[in-house]
Amino acid sequence: MKIFSRPVFYIPVMISLFVVKFTHAQNSAQNEIASGWQMKEAAKVTASGALISTTSFTSKDWYEAVVPGTVLTTLVHNKVYPDPLYGENNRPDKIPETLCRTDYWYRAAFAVPKNYNGKKIWLNFDGINYEADVWVNGKQVGKMKGAFARGIFDITGIVSAGSKAVVAVHVSPQPNPGISHEHTIKDGMGPNGGQSAIDGPTFLCSIGWDWIPAIRDRNTGIWQKVFLASTGAVRIKDPLVTSDVSLPNRKSADVSIRATVENTTDKPVQGILKGSFGNVVFEQAVTLTANSSQELIFDPRKFAQLHVSNPNLWWPNGYGPQNLYNLKLSFEVNGQLSDSKNISFGIRKITYGLEDAENLTVTVNGVKVFCKGGNWGMDEAMKRVSRARLEAQVRMHQIANYTMIRNWVGQSTNEDLYDLCDKYGIMLWDEFFQPNPGDGPNPTDIGLYIANVREKIVRFRNHPSIAIWCARNEGYPPANIDSALRKLMRELEPVRLYQPSSTEGRGVNSGGPYRWRKPVEYYTFNEAFKTEIGSMSVPTLQSIHGMMPKEDWEVINNDWAEHDFANGAQKGLNYRTMIDERYGKVINLADFVRKAQLANYEAFRAMYEGRNAKLFNPATGVITWMSNPAQPSFVWQLYHHDLEPNASLFAVRKGCEPVHIQLNEKENTVQVINNLPNTFNGKAQITVYNLDGTVVLQRSAAVSAAASSATTIGNLSVTANSSVYFVQLILNDVTGKQVSNNFYWQALPSNADKLSDLDKLAVVKLLATVSREDKGGKCLLHVTLRNPTTKPALMAHLQLYGKKSKERVLPVYYTDNYISLAPNESRAITIEADASQLKGDQPLILIDGWNVDVVPVSGAASIELNKVSQVSTWPQTGLPVKK
Repeated sequence: MKIFSRPVFYIPVMISLFVVKFTHAQNSAQNEIASGWQMKEAAKVTASGALISTTSFTSKDWYEAVVPGTVLTTLVHNKVYPDPLYGENNRPDKIPETLCRTDYWYRAAFAVPKNYNGKKIWLNFDGINYEADVWVNGKQVGKMKGAFARGIFDITGIVSAGSKAVVAVHVSPQPNPGISHEHTIKDGMGPNGGQSAIDGPTFLCSIGWDWIPAIRDRNTGIWQKVFLASTGAVRIKDPLVTSDVSLPNRKSADVSIRATVENTTDKPVQGILKGSFGNVVFEQAVTLTANSSQELIFDPRKFAQLHVSNPNLWWPNGYGPQNLYNLKLSFEVNGQLSDSKNISFGIRKITYGLEDAENLTVTVNGVKVFCKGGNWGMDEAMKRVSRARLEAQVRMHQIANYTMIRNWVGQSTNEDLYDLCDKYGIMLWDEFFQPNPGDGPNPTDIGLYIANVREKIVRFRNHPSIAIWCARNEGYPPANIDSALRKLMRELEPVRLYQPSSTEGRGVNSGGPYRWRKPVEYYTFNEAFKTEIGSMSVPTLQSIHGMMPKEDWEVINNDWAEHDFANGAQKGLNYRTMIDERYGKVINLADFVRKAQLANYEAFRAMYEGRNAKLFNPATGVITWMSNPAQPSFVWQLYHHDLEPNASLFAVRKGCEPVHIQLNEKENTVQVINNLPNTFNGKAQITVYNLDGTVVLQRSAAVSAAASSATTIGNLSVTANSSVYFVQLILNDVTGKQVSNNFYWQALPSNADKLSDLDKLAVVKLLATVSREDKGGKCLLHVTLRNPTTKPALMAHLQLYGKKSKERVLPVYYTDNYISLAPNESRAITIEADASQLKGDQPLILIDGWNVDVVPVSGAASIELNKVSQVSTWPQTGLPVKK
């Protein structure tokens, strides 16, 4: 019976030669070259690009290539190397460093659509790392350089509509890939970055950081999509949509649109640029001289219809709906369509400060927004980032009640990421391509660097989710880059903030700490806007089993170090000691994971509650390092690389509630945190339990919590009869509806950091019910858990499996998890999964927890105890550290 499986990596499957995938994106006729790609080491190919890019060239011994993808993705797909993120497969004796110093040829044959006849034909590359020469049908059509630049090549005279053509791309890695450092228990995580930063616009983190090992090809390859497009004589380039909302009433908005139209022929052209969104329609006639371009500007001063009444506004997550408009632009010549673009945009007004403070304070549509979020070091270590995977990642940020993702050093630049942040209301702190000055030198090719920054801005600036452009991580850019960036902002970006540094200016600070800390320590800080603060974040037992071979499960060794568990900023070995001291001596891996989930919950909830306590006075933002893992990891994450959340996600979901009740663990007071723009009125219920479940204290209090602030409703003075006690806080609105429910485990002040007596809790057998609802391709499981006893049940954890396969279903979305239930308390949870992920199997919900058992349930959906996660299932190893 197979219980554990390796992570799902979403590698695209190649289909057959000559396949062109038809999509509907920005251009009027855009056709992705989605399969038929091949790849070979350039040193093993003696032919020139002129020959390789012809149908007469024979490439039968080439690898079947994954495009979009990297060189290493293709080599893994062809089983040349094992998957580098499993176990210690990534060590240089298994996957050589020479990959990052090797050139490659890519080649694909494709069909040019018949309906391109008589039109301009464009070959488009959305991203190649790092440098490329592009050939089509025996002719070189252009070059590309920098991972974030597009390649747009006119191939009209080279290919024929309705015929086959061949493209060949010579790809070179970055010239300075640097020397990587191996992560080991003995030597720790070592230095971050290195010489690779000198190359500027690339995936500089792939040399290795303390959250990612060296990726041996440095993510060289055609990492974004390749597609054909057609236009008439005139094409539309890089439109810009901006909006300004009337405040405070929000009853109207002014929308402004800029678009460049380019005549690509040697004859003058007359035509009309037309636009529409919602019920707004506008147009302008223009005459373009030969081979010229012109920017057209539409604003309410000349086009009154762009003054929009009662606009549907875009709001960050938790503050309102994420309304989006679709702008349709088309250019017509003699009544015939020459080009068109569809641009999704949101109407919203964003500002960055308050009259009485210099601190960075993001305000959207006149409402202060507390920037609660997570850093993304990179979306995935090998850039295996399908839209489905990205959607799961971004959606889990929405579930966490986040309002922001920080795109650290711009390493996650993908159109789907921006689309999904728009959809889920996650604002982006978006950065360019320079690390901390101590982690690598400044780029030497300034022109190349600025060209890639320009490309990034013009490609993505219409996304309402982008809130801030930041020049550099943990330092200021050099003067020549800073001045060039400021010039770009004046030219290209009229509304967003340019923040030169992620660690200075406007009350912003980075700098961690990055290790696990006691909850009380998160309440002490100096900065208003914290861009980096983190903790260890251990995944579930099943995720650990899935990321390394069995022989490494019960000993902390170099396999663990490869997955970020070692000494460094995270202080991995200190964490292991802390678990023993705080929760009791570790028995085995299952016990370590069980205790680590308590640690996850304590630290990640306090990370936000500590800042909540001073909401907008002065705290305006806190972004955890990190929320998204680039590889299977033990640190800095809300969910594992296989997309299973751990306790950290649900602790964050709790701490980041729009209206939230919390125990201030430093002042020992009860606070109501109101992130919303209106006063909250209701009632708080406070109950304190001894370890055995007897009630120590019970009281209620009326609540009137002012908008956008933290309100203290009273002190909590406890005299418990046990060394460890529990505090339950419940907040109801004026109708009696529960708004927030929070549960703490605390030790008496005489031994405040000793929680090992939690192991004296009696086992609680929960009662459960479950019903299944199938809707829109989703399997929805409505679960109710009830604690029928007089004892507390701590950290009940639900996982969805296939009943026959006994394999986890991933990704899965839970409305709550790691649930603590007071005596006689019930909790309703909804579990959502894509029905296709069940593969025809019946759903099985397995439950584990600190002191949790469950009465089994059978039916269309079943519930059982997760026996694999029980400490007693496994031998007593002590989980030793092997240096």
